Amino acid sequence: MDAVEVAGLRIAYQRAGRGPALVLLHGAYEDSRIWRPQLEALSDEFTVVAWDAPGCGNSAVPPPDFSGEDFGNALAGFLRAAVPERPSVLGLSWGSGVALELYRGHPELPSSLVLASAYAGWAGSLPPEEVDRRNAQVLSELDQPPEKFIPVWLPTLFTEHADQAVVNEVSGIMADFHPAGMRAVLNASGHADYRDVLPTITVPSLLLYGEKDVRSPLNVAHEMHRQIPGSTLAVIPDVGHLACAEAPAAFNAEVRRFLHGLEDRAD
Repeated sequence: MDAVEVAGLRIAYQRAGRGPALVLLHGAYEDSRIWRPQLEALSDEFTVVAWDAPGCGNSAVPPPDFSGEDFGNALAGFLRAAVPERPSVLGLSWGSGVALELYRGHPELPSSLVLASAYAGWAGSLPPEEVDRRNAQVLSELDQPPEKFIPVWLPTLFTEHADQAVVNEVSGIMADFHPAGMRAVLNASGHADYRDVLPTITVPSLLLYGEKDVRSPLNVAHEMHRQIPGSTLAVIPDVGHLACAEAPAAFNAEVRRFLHGLEDRAD
């Protein structure tokens, strides 16, 4: 993996391909390995860059008081250091919140946004009791062995029809999480609310969801679509929260169609 230093933090990343830049932001309990199908497939036309967020994968663990704004600033510094042009930014689940944090503080950096299985932050999209439940769940998991809590997560990430090999691959990625890093993620983002950001977005935006997503269900998708001016909503049938892993061909096709549309606009 490659790495850059941003504000004293080592940020690791994978890069593949050549062409217009597409930056991939993984979800919580994940790292850049979750994007294997996208790095392999989309690199035929695009420079695909997948970071390990601070506290995840091979990146340094940030200090305990690292804020959501700090994650956005770290991403901005990463883009300036590692991506030579104004990229499209694709955020998955928690990564969509980092993308929105980036847009809040640095709206000039992304040329477009793809928000996949996205929230306007948990507090911006979910009932307060569900936000409290999720925060309590993750906080309790940080002191548990992964094999105890990952089986609880998997049915909320995939449908029952998902390829078991893919489920096992994702389970292995999740098992490598760093407790201190995940604690920083939870402290920074567990009560995030980006509803104020959505109406300010002026770059082309794709909202991409799995039809059977139980973590960020379609009512969340439709509200995000309503709030982001001119956004496009695409729903992949019969897949869950991690559509990028469960149905990579369909996911990649939607991303590719959107990015090609940007090129057509430029022409």
